[in-house]
Amino acid sequence: MQLYHHPYSMDSQKVRLALEEKGIDYTSYHVNPLTGKNMDVSFFRMNPSAKLPVFQNGSHIIFRAIDIIQYIERLSLSLSGEINPISNKVMEWMEKIEGWSPTVFTLAHIPDKYRLFVSKFVRRVVIARMAQAPDLASVYHVKLREAYNREDKLKDPENLKQSVEKLSTLLDDAEIQLSATTYLAGEDYTMADSMFIPILARITLLDLEEEYITCRPKIMAYYNTVKHRASYKKVIGRYFNGWRKYTTLFKTWCFLCTRSLFRKY
Repeated sequence: MQLYHHPYSMDSQKVRLALEEKGIDYTSYHVNPLTGKNMDVSFFRMNPSAKLPVFQNGSHIIFRAIDIIQYIERLSLSLSGEINPISNKVMEWMEKIEGWSPTVFTLAHIPDKYRLFVSKFVRRVVIARMAQAPDLASVYHVKLREAYNREDKLKDPENLKQSVEKLSTLLDDAEIQLSATTYLAGEDYTMADSMFIPILARITLLDLEEEYITCRPKIMAYYNTVKHRASYKKVIGRYFNGWRKYTTLFKTWCFLCTRSLFRKY
């Protein structure tokens, strides 16, 4: 089994947490979307959406995080001999979490200087790959349009407002639930938690904890608890806890600056 992912990808974090919690072995391939590695021709032929993560088990390839996690749950049950499928409550939480997209929220909280620099670099990568693979030019062109459309969305404050409202509703619902149970769907950790934790990690990465997490005491206590899990430490903590986040970001920034300087896209 292979997983194409990257620590920056929130959906990748969801899937990796699920794999680690279930104890399923897999081969890890890092594909950095900020450097345009998800636009490489070989990867793009397999996954024209260029989105992460991608999970491959033999000839079976799955792209959406929620679908991958459901597959992991079924695989885990098959390997263990258990017959308990994902409960309705867990599935309800998973779908609720999947319903919030972090894209606008994340990009809106990144300084324009850095966001525009990365966006320009990735667009140049796409153009370079179009020249390398003329048969995929029309599909690459779709990715270019998506990049420009993203920038247009960020110019409209209403889009950020809607994203914030949806996130706040999700967090408020989680706060109520965690007032009654230890984890999102009960007293035991489930795949719903694997999908929810990366949202809290993204808020932390953007230095917005006070606004969204610490003001919700049940979520704060929950977050402090899950940070001690081995899966969190391996998937998120090793890249973004404390000074580590600066190391992770600095490596990518140096790569982008060097490639831009020598026009190596």
